[in-house]
Amino acid sequence: MSPNILRTTESICPLCQKKIKAEIKEVENQIVMEKSCDEHGFFSDVLSDDSNYYLRLEKLDNKAHNQITTQKNTEKGCPYDCGICENHQTPSIFVNVDLTNRCNMKCPICFASAGGPKKVYEPSFEEIKKILTRLSSIKPNPPFAIQFAGGEPTIRDDLPEIIKTAKDLGFAQIQVATNGKRYSMDIEYLKRIINSGINTHYLQFDGLSHACKKFRGYDTFFEKKKAIDNLRQLGEKSIVLVPTVSKGVNDHEIGDIIYFGRDNFDVIRGINFQPLSFSGRASKDEVKNHRITITDLVKLIEKQTNGEIGKEDFYPIPFVVPVSQFVEYLKGTNMPHFTVHPQCGVATYVFLENKKLIPMTRFLDVEGFFEYLRERNEIPHNNGKIGKGIEIARIIKNMNSFIDKEKMPKDLNLFEITKGILNGGGKEFLAKLHHKSIFIGTMHFMDSFNFDLERVKRCAIHYGLSDGSIIPFCSYNSIHREILENKFITPIAE
Repeated sequence: MSPNILRTTESICPLCQKKIKAEIKEVENQIVMEKSCDEHGFFSDVLSDDSNYYLRLEKLDNKAHNQITTQKNTEKGCPYDCGICENHQTPSIFVNVDLTNRCNMKCPICFASAGGPKKVYEPSFEEIKKILTRLSSIKPNPPFAIQFAGGEPTIRDDLPEIIKTAKDLGFAQIQVATNGKRYSMDIEYLKRIINSGINTHYLQFDGLSHACKKFRGYDTFFEKKKAIDNLRQLGEKSIVLVPTVSKGVNDHEIGDIIYFGRDNFDVIRGINFQPLSFSGRASKDEVKNHRITITDLVKLIEKQTNGEIGKEDFYPIPFVVPVSQFVEYLKGTNMPHFTVHPQCGVATYVFLENKKLIPMTRFLDVEGFFEYLRERNEIPHNNGKIGKGIEIARIIKNMNSFIDKEKMPKDLNLFEITKGILNGGGKEFLAKLHHKSIFIGTMHFMDSFNFDLERVKRCAIHYGLSDGSIIPFCSYNSIHREILENKFITPIAE
C-alpha cells in the first residue's frame, strides 16, 4: 500500500451507482477519496483540508460490541441489501419515519425531492402504526429516538395522533423535523402537537440573512422566528436549529446562527449543522464549489466565534462509547453503543455564563475522564450491588481530578449531575445538563461522491419503512429512496 493511502474502501459511482473500489489518501495535507468507474471515469472528493484534524478524529474512535437484529439477508451485497443486513455493526438508535413526500415549500436542495410531486408517498395512519410497533419490538433495545420527517410532516393533520402513538409505544425521544411554516401560522395545530407528547422540535434554520433564499426560494427567517416565538409562548423549551450549510451560500453565517441560539437559550437546546449533501444530480464542479466538510465547519465556527468555540472542543460521536459501556455494567443489561464512524459527525456541549460561551472542554478534561472510564470498563467487576456502589463512589471521588472548578460555570454542579446519572436518574439529570447547555454538532451525511461503505456499516441513523425495511440514512438517500417510494406511491391525476 502506498504511504499516502490511509485505507481502501468501497464506494459507488455517482452516475450509475455501481459499487467500485475507493482509496482514502493523504495528499498535501488534504484527505481525499479517489475512485474510478470503468464506464464513467475518475472521481475525486476532498474529505478534509486538514489531515491532522482528520487523523485526530480517527484516533478518538471507539468501538464496542452491539447486539443487532438482522432484518434482511445479504444477496446482492452492501449497500444494495440494506435492511438491516448481517454486515451492519451499529443498531438503530435514531430512526426517521417519513410521513409524506408532500411539502408546503419547494426547496431545490431537498433530500426527498418534495414540494409538489406528481406522485405521493404517504403511508396511512395504520401503516405508520405498524412501522412504529415493529421498531418498538426490536431486541434487545428499540431505537432511542424517532423523528417524523418527510417532505413536510406537518402537512398531515393526524401528526399529533401519530406522535401520541409513538409516545404510547414507549420511545424515549420523539421529534419532528419541520420547516416551521405551519408552526408559524397555525397556533391551534401547534398546541395539538405539543399536547401529543413531542420532546423536540427539529427546526430547519439556514441563517439570519437573505442567503437562505438560495436554499428555500424566499427569505424564511421571519417565518422561523415566528415559529420559535409561538413555541416559546406555548412553554416549549426544546428546539434544535438545523442549518443546511453550503460553501458560498451561508457559510459566513455560522457564527451568527450560534449567537442566535445563545440569545434564545431559553428555548433552543441545540444546533445541528448539516453540510449540504449532493444526493440528487450534481456536477463535479458543483460539488467542488459548494462542499463543506466537518473540518471546514469546525474551523469556521472557531473563526466566527472569535475562538470562544474552537475546533479542538469538538469530538467524534463514538468518543462517548465508554459512557454507555459503563452504564451497561451498572444496569446489568445490554445497551446500544453509538459506534458510528468517527468521520460521520462531531459535537460539543457549550454552557452560558453572562452571555459568554463556555465549551465543556474548557473546564472538564474529557479525554482524561473518558480514558479513566475506559480503564474502569476493562477491570473485571463485582456484579453485586456493593461492587457497583463502590464503583460509583470511586468515580465521583476521582472526578475532582478532571474538573477545573474555577473555569466551570458557577450555576453548574457537574458532580451532582454525574452522581445522579450514575445512581440511575439518567433521564432527570441528563435533562438538567441539557437545560444548562447548548449542544452544537454536525452530521456530515454522505452522497454518491463521498460514499464510504465502512461508514454505512456503522450508521446508527436509519429510516423505518412500510415494507419492514430499516435502512441507513446515507444509503437510503443515495440509492434506495426513489426505488422504495415508487413501491408505495399514489399517482396524482393531472
